[in-house]
Amino acid sequence: MALTVVVFYLFVRDRISIEIVSLMAIAMIAVGLYFYPLPDSDPTDGLELAFAGFGHYALITICALMVMGRGLVVTGALEPAARFMERVFKINLQLGLLLALVLAFVLSMGVNNTPVLVLLIPIFATLALRGAMPASKTLMPLNASSLLGGMATTIGTSTNILVVSIAVDLGMPEMGVFHFTPIVLAASLIALPYIWLVMPRLLKDNTPAKGFGQRTFITRLRVPPTSNLNGKHFDEVVDMLPEDFRFEERPDGPFSTGQRLKVSGTHDALENAVRVLQGQIAPGWVVDAVQRKAQANGDDVQVVEMVITADSRLIGRTLATSGIADRYGVAVLGIHKPVRPLRFDDPEEMHGEIRLEEGDVLLVMGLTPELNEFAQTDSVLQLEGGREVPRRSKAWLAATIMLVSVGMASIGLLPIAIASLGGAILMFLTGCVKFDRVGRALSAQVIVLVAASIAIGRLVLESGAAGWLGQTLALGLQHLPPAGVLAAVMLFVTVLTNFASNATAATVGTPIAFAIATELGLPQEPLILAVLFGCNLCYATPIAYQTNMLIMAEGNYQFRDYVRTGVPLVLIMVVTLSFLLVTTYQM
Repeated sequence: MALTVVVFYLFVRDRISIEIVSLMAIAMIAVGLYFYPLPDSDPTDGLELAFAGFGHYALITICALMVMGRGLVVTGALEPAARFMERVFKINLQLGLLLALVLAFVLSMGVNNTPVLVLLIPIFATLALRGAMPASKTLMPLNASSLLGGMATTIGTSTNILVVSIAVDLGMPEMGVFHFTPIVLAASLIALPYIWLVMPRLLKDNTPAKGFGQRTFITRLRVPPTSNLNGKHFDEVVDMLPEDFRFEERPDGPFSTGQRLKVSGTHDALENAVRVLQGQIAPGWVVDAVQRKAQANGDDVQVVEMVITADSRLIGRTLATSGIADRYGVAVLGIHKPVRPLRFDDPEEMHGEIRLEEGDVLLVMGLTPELNEFAQTDSVLQLEGGREVPRRSKAWLAATIMLVSVGMASIGLLPIAIASLGGAILMFLTGCVKFDRVGRALSAQVIVLVAASIAIGRLVLESGAAGWLGQTLALGLQHLPPAGVLAAVMLFVTVLTNFASNATAATVGTPIAFAIATELGLPQEPLILAVLFGCNLCYATPIAYQTNMLIMAEGNYQFRDYVRTGVPLVLIMVVTLSFLLVTTYQM
């Protein structure tokens, strides 16, 4: 118990990184149990307890789900769904978020919420890159809403099934799928407004201020014969364009084939505008050559930012006279001018080509060997980051693998661990995810945090700390009213859930609640439901549930973000559910 409190304190203070605290906790458990082993165990048994988390099925499941999510992103499989949600968010940000929360809630009632979040996380990460609400403000509410929906039916989560099965073994009648759904729906009317309107305001925008793709690039939009611009006037297309894209010059009449118009925007805005308008921001022959070579070699096409240094031969040249495309087979998509603003009243810049200067940032597309040769030969410096161009030819394949894996887990044909692991293997075998890129899909922070939380959970259970807490709770409940008893049981299970695991909370809490009901002469079913609900109130820490871990890296969350937003939601749910249980069962 002392170790758990210290680790939680260090996580919340955020003075030491989560990875270091997690590894310190694992080391303390291993060393402590070696010199002071648990009763009826050997000193080396503590090593197995401390390090078992690294081979635990929960960690394997989380890693496999991350790999499958990576496959959806790098193949662009979720772009249609992201574009639909983007249109909704453009109508109204709050309306878009509410629609997503309700969708996550409803889906999680019948489908395990883990695959639901796996599908939604990449969509909202993509939306954040396109200028919708930041991922850090949407993923936490989405996770909370899915957990709320999973609470509503006996099949919503595996924990619900475990609590119900333990209760049946203790002599209670079996509950139907929707036995307690009305209670949860009523509580959701109180909780969803908090999740929708308050929770995003408690979360910071964790989007990097100057990350990849945030710069504004100037380029020329070419109008090929197949473009949607042909024959249209400017006013007909302006409403179709992203907000951070603009035409720096307009045609005198309708657009026509062969025109080259100066435009500007972020990388994402330029990419979206090209897709909508069917235009080109680099010579078509260069782009086609890069893509043909990528398919022939099985390589990924990269888009990177490169800074022109003081000794580059490009200084003073234009893109047309630089020969970059001919020399290296890479395409320059745009130029960012950080040193001085573009002077559009300058005839040379307005009607001619922009001359390159030291410090200019080029947005360049190509294969890795060609990009490296360009950087070394022409003295340009590649910046941190970069982005892979989606391998859209494998989009349907990646989507099919994900849907089959999720579907098999949802209908109970396979455990989520096996379904996700099989899906991850198929992502590798089909080339949707490259073996040498798997590190980009995984988060070291999440891996060590999961391993530490599993070790702490086992220690809480096997040391007898959980049982001792339950006995202490039972002694102090005899003088409380029924609502207080329900709230205390729910809070006790919630604490176990957030610091140990759902399975530990269900295994320890269900028999204790059954015994308390018998001892105090209260109906057993509401106390068992208090345990079931408490097992699902895993909002307050990232170690409480695997979906909490899944959103941690994508939303760039810190431990205290979960505490700040989760504790109020836990209190709201405990008070509301206790009142509803007392009212429903007339206690």
